[in-house]
Amino acid sequence: MSTAPLHVVIAGAGPAAQALVRRLTGNSAPRHALRPFAGTITVLSNRDECPEALLELAELPQVSVRFGQAASFIDPHARIVTTVDGLDFTYDQLVIATGSTPALPPVTGSTFGLNYSTIDDAGAIGEAVKDATRVVGRRPLGILVGTGPAAGQAEAVLRARGVRPVRTTLRPSAVVPSIAGSALPATGILFEDGSSMNGDLVVLAEERTACSELAESAGLVKSPDGGIAVGRDLATSVPGIWAIGDAASCDGLRLGLLLSAESSAMLCASGLLAAAVAGSAAAAHQAHVAA
Repeated sequence: MSTAPLHVVIAGAGPAAQALVRRLTGNSAPRHALRPFAGTITVLSNRDECPEALLELAELPQVSVRFGQAASFIDPHARIVTTVDGLDFTYDQLVIATGSTPALPPVTGSTFGLNYSTIDDAGAIGEAVKDATRVVGRRPLGILVGTGPAAGQAEAVLRARGVRPVRTTLRPSAVVPSIAGSALPATGILFEDGSSMNGDLVVLAEERTACSELAESAGLVKSPDGGIAVGRDLATSVPGIWAIGDAASCDGLRLGLLLSAESSAMLCASGLLAAAVAGSAAAAHQAHVAA
């Protein structure tokens, strides 16, 4: 049975959203979409600028990217998304991929350190560890800042890659960059009382808050941590609406700590394509009854 033409609207344009577009359009690697996607995709981005990867996707004939048009309201009964500028977009299926934001203001000099907020950050940290090991010529000493599940995951990642992590739950006032000419971006942190901790690299794994305000307009159930509650299939409590990436929570944990962007996209794409088949079957049944 062929799928009915499906219009998918994605609220958000980050890594999870981009992975979903690639998965639906067959531009992911490896390319093994469950079924051909016979529909169109509208991506609502809250930024005017666009990463090169998203620009490439925007060139696909079935993909439309609306820059600077963040979704602000959902009418789940009419299946309409309204943007901050008052533009309305109808949808057959809606995916919320608005991500998360740091719970606290950034630490001074945080850009010199490494960040761990989702599983996808493990790869970049692994490359940084390789560089640090080559520079210091021994097992690196890592300073890890943070509490909660993200910090616990980051510590496991560091240990698996040969780092000796020293973890602090006390928030520093600044990340100290390396001396000029050093290949290491940051080697220590400074506290408000003037004390410090020094190592070979610094990893910040502080807690984040899901950007789930959009879900409130549609009456979606939220998790205790503030994320949009989803099941194992990434469906929300309202039919036709899904949530992926760090805006969502599953089993009480941020989805970004459970699934990579690619894995999240694969699951969601499977659900969207299944919904298209179900919609096609329902339409065919109604036509048969009417005849």
